[in-house]
Parts: sequence; C-alpha cells; structure tokens
Amino acid sequence: MQNIIPPPGKLIVFAAPSGAGKTTIVKHLLTVFPILRFSVSATTRSIRPNETHGKDYYFLSHHEFKEKIHEGAFLEWQEVYGGHYYGTLKSEVDTILASGFVVIFDVDVVGALNIKKRYDSKALTVFVKVNSVDTLRQRLLQRYATPPPNFEERVAKAAHELQFESKFDVSILNEDLIAAKQAAEMIVRNFLSPENTKCCK
Repeated sequence: MQNIIPPPGKLIVFAAPSGAGKTTIVKHLLTVFPILRFSVSATTRSIRPNETHGKDYYFLSHHEFKEKIHEGAFLEWQEVYGGHYYGTLKSEVDTILASGFVVIFDVDVVGALNIKKRYDSKALTVFVKVNSVDTLRQRLLQRYATPPPNFEERVAKAAHELQFESKFDVSILNEDLIAAKQAAEMIVRNFLSPENTKCCK
C-alpha cells in the first residue's frame, strides 16, 4: 500500500467507454492507496444479486432521482440506456473531502468532464482506452450469456466516447491489464505527491 499525504481537496476521475476496464483499475487503486475513497454513484437501474445498496450504488426510484435533480443534489447526472439515470451526489463527494481523503470516481465520459469543469486543477481526469471498437465489442459480449436488446446501442455509444480522449488530462491504454494497473499507479502517485500543485498531462 502507498501511504501518501497529498494536499487537501484532490479528486481523481476515471472514465472510459463501456468495456475498457476502468472499474477493474479503480478497484485495484483502492487497494494500493489508503488515502483514496470511492464516490458511490446513484442510479435508477435495478440492483443485481451481487450488489449492495450504498456500496456499489445508491439505488433510487425514478421519482427519488428526479426529486434530487430538482433539489440540485447532483454534481453530475446522465440519462442512459433504457431510460435509467446515473449521477454523482454532491453530499457523497463533500463528505469524503471533509474527512481528508481523496475522492476517486468511476463515471461515464460526460460526467467526468462535468466534474473537471467544477473542480478544475484539483481534479485529474483519466481516460481508459482500448485499441479498437472491435476490442470493446468483444469485451462487452463476454459480459452477457445473451446480448441485451440494446447491445448495438451500447457499442455505438462506446465507439463515440473513444473520441473524447483528448479532453482528458491523461489516458491509459488497457491492452494488458497488469501494465494498465502499473500505469494507473504511477499517474495517481504523481498526482497525489505533495510537491505536485497542478494536474499532470
């Protein structure tokens, strides 16, 4: 584990097209850097058998989610597949920052850029990519015993999101997972270094 005491108020935002592997990398980083705390997102999709409310997501009804939109409770939010909503609660981020930890996010591409707009140089945006749309397609297919009806929509969205790489502070190519994890560790270590007062490129 890496014991680093960074300047207060830092945030690390991982985003990627679906299937690129950002969630696996974020989970790895949480085991390496004790200073990191995961920002749990809210969603209206149904809870899955292996998930826990408050740990994987805050599972809200559509009515609850829309009420929170009206209240201005979200740092960012998006409507995605099948009319489901995903978003980052301001209260979640504020609580982590107030406790002296660094927030790490696993969000979609648009959400990451919205977080960057709000926190500027305090936030590092990391784009996880693969070498082709075909690779994304194969990885997404591996997730399902039977592809869902909106599978092609998911692939098209992932392909579109690959075009956003240049808007991020830094990117990681995830062809080899071990190498990608090592690259992520180096990026996070540099960003959290007390000597680093600005976002890295």
